[in-house]
Amino acid sequence: MSGYAATTAETQTKYKKTTRNSGEAEQLIVTGTRTTNRKLYQSLSPVDVTTKQQILRTGQTNLRDALIVTSPSVTTPAFGTGAGGLTDAISLRGLNPDETLILVDGKRRHPTANIYASPGSQQGSTPTDLDMIPMSMIDHIEILRDGAAAQYGSDAVAGVVNIILKSQDHGISAQSLLGNYGNNQGFTAGGMFNEGFKIGHGGSLQLSFDYRHQDPTHHDGTDTRYNAKVDRLFGIPASDREALGLNFNLPLTEHVTFYGNATYAHRDAKAWAFYRTMPSGYPGIYPNGYSPIQTSDENDMGVTAGFKGDNFFGFSWDVSSTYGSDWFHSGLDQSINLDLLQATGTSPNTFSIGNYRNAQWVNNVDLRRSIAAPFFAAPVALALGFENRNEQYEMGAGDAASLYGNGAQALPGLPDVASGLHGRHIYAGYVDVNFKPLNRWEVDLAGRLEHYSDVGNAVSGKVSTRYEFNKWVSIRGTISNGFRAPTLAEEYFTNLNVSPEAASGVLAVNSTAARSLGAKALKPERSTNLSGGIVINPLKKLHIAADVYQINIRDRIVEGGYASGTEALNAIGLSGIPVPTSLDPSAVSVNYFTNGASTRTQGLDITATYLTDFKKYGRVDWSLGLNLNRTRVSHMSYNSNGTPVLNAQQVAFLTTTTPRSKIIMSGHWSLGRFDATLRETRWGSVTDEMQYTTGPNAWSVNTFFPFEAKPRWVTDLEFGYAATRNLHLAIGGNNIFNTHPTEVPAQGRAYGVTKYDYYASQLAFNGGFYYFRADMKF
Repeated sequence: MSGYAATTAETQTKYKKTTRNSGEAEQLIVTGTRTTNRKLYQSLSPVDVTTKQQILRTGQTNLRDALIVTSPSVTTPAFGTGAGGLTDAISLRGLNPDETLILVDGKRRHPTANIYASPGSQQGSTPTDLDMIPMSMIDHIEILRDGAAAQYGSDAVAGVVNIILKSQDHGISAQSLLGNYGNNQGFTAGGMFNEGFKIGHGGSLQLSFDYRHQDPTHHDGTDTRYNAKVDRLFGIPASDREALGLNFNLPLTEHVTFYGNATYAHRDAKAWAFYRTMPSGYPGIYPNGYSPIQTSDENDMGVTAGFKGDNFFGFSWDVSSTYGSDWFHSGLDQSINLDLLQATGTSPNTFSIGNYRNAQWVNNVDLRRSIAAPFFAAPVALALGFENRNEQYEMGAGDAASLYGNGAQALPGLPDVASGLHGRHIYAGYVDVNFKPLNRWEVDLAGRLEHYSDVGNAVSGKVSTRYEFNKWVSIRGTISNGFRAPTLAEEYFTNLNVSPEAASGVLAVNSTAARSLGAKALKPERSTNLSGGIVINPLKKLHIAADVYQINIRDRIVEGGYASGTEALNAIGLSGIPVPTSLDPSAVSVNYFTNGASTRTQGLDITATYLTDFKKYGRVDWSLGLNLNRTRVSHMSYNSNGTPVLNAQQVAFLTTTTPRSKIIMSGHWSLGRFDATLRETRWGSVTDEMQYTTGPNAWSVNTFFPFEAKPRWVTDLEFGYAATRNLHLAIGGNNIFNTHPTEVPAQGRAYGVTKYDYYASQLAFNGGFYYFRADMKF
């Protein structure tokens, strides 16, 4: 549910004044609190703030990657296989992306329609795609690193990311970036534009536009089938993205303001599959072999409109409606249907594989007021509200040519039996009370009741407290419980990926096919969060915060129920999806989403900032961030056939494929027209249980070998120069020493191609990226 304290033009103005005059300790935040004028280091829960300047200085071309190098708690898989690489999602504290709630100006953002169907820590997720929000319209980002389901609703198990939009009524800013990777791949060109206008009496309008072109990168090993580097599987997908945005505030009377924002983004992307050769008898078709290309044509839009004001029986109020939808068309290019070719003598090389849509409509009423409390040190802040949310998930079948016989090469179309429209309704109410029993002691109590039309009721609560010993030292702590309902995609998605010699698929958990393997209906996840921390300001410009946390999640929704061989073929047959008859049955596997385990995640976050003034030699803003994180499986579930739903590899996806530690150290130096940024990131080791691709255990879903990706240091460096008052130029590099992850041994490389662990959430495979950027302000 939206927080009433979503930023307004007034809040933004206060934010800029405090950050300019007082440093980071005075930054105002609106996430995780219902009170106004809350300073960053007065927060009852840990919050990170990333400004637009910090995002700019990362040299990253998308918001996801910028957050990864500025927040130690944020990770993402190094490589998203198949369609999974076409969505920009993040994870907090090593949990699934669906367990982090994304807000835009305090309002719930809709999810993508593109499910992450491949194995790994993100499997099953349909998170918010951060790439669909124009970077040019972002003022700053607040990351609440604490469970907040009682405040914001389902999905806020790991935390909340609140994207705060620009709201100034003047000014023009623009950016242009050109970059390339060190191996002369992945050429990138992008531009952003933003302008603010005055509207009405005291209102503002912001217009934004982004564009980015991304060439692909490829880091594949030598294909042992052909003893040549013929694959283009590993790397960044090719993409072209355009995004538009607007944000406005329009006072209608002294006490009522009309406000809203809207975004629209379009993205075309391409991801390559394994290389193939044509069977004999067709010399004129792909004579040099072919690599099918999975394509996506995606349109994403979101609209918020609302009214807010005060003097409603003493309450400030906010009434809003938010609608968002993502349309994802999946296709294949440079492919073929061999069965159709053999039967008719012809086959298209381009296919429509399926269409997906994920939509969300949210209506909110939020009220807030202060109540005099004679026995307390300050007035009591009371907030309460109501939310109605409607969700839809729709799947459309592939074209006839993609389904004929064994289907199109690489990715058969979605069959008619798996298509359909699914929906549900959610109603919620919350209350939040903040009070100060003593001048230095603050307490916040939040409670929430939600009803889902498909999975029933959930009650969430949160108690947070903070005690300030003096102006230098304070402590804080929180206990809360949370709730995450299964997404509609987790309940209904069906798919099959086919490589030249293997196939793996996902069956809808409520389908006859999955139930033949022992699947049970999905239940909601339920969590308990504990955290405690200390905030220290030993010097005027030195600020340190350290927080420990524990997150227990019961009935986690994960990939489970793996089956292979004849059992898998029989289940796939019930789903109506074709399977190439040429495949060895032992190389065919399927699974479904299930409440497979209960987990315990424990960790430590430390953040520190310090400003050093070297007088005539300039000033340096230092920052340090550390995250230590460990997840363990505390309970494993069994299917209706009495067998465990998780194998050793799936346990590793939950527990060890995200780094045990991540450290980010950075310094930004400025002197007159010159500035420089140096950033050092240490990625801790990750371990995985890898599938054999050769030998007697090849493609087994029960026997694996352990693999460790060693720790890695990554260095980013940027030099800047203010050529004029309005133009700033920068040249820099991310991963300037071209560091790569540990390579996988031969027995885990599919056809020798997959030389890195694509399930690991460590550094990316692409090595150094070197860029030139021009920033303009008027």
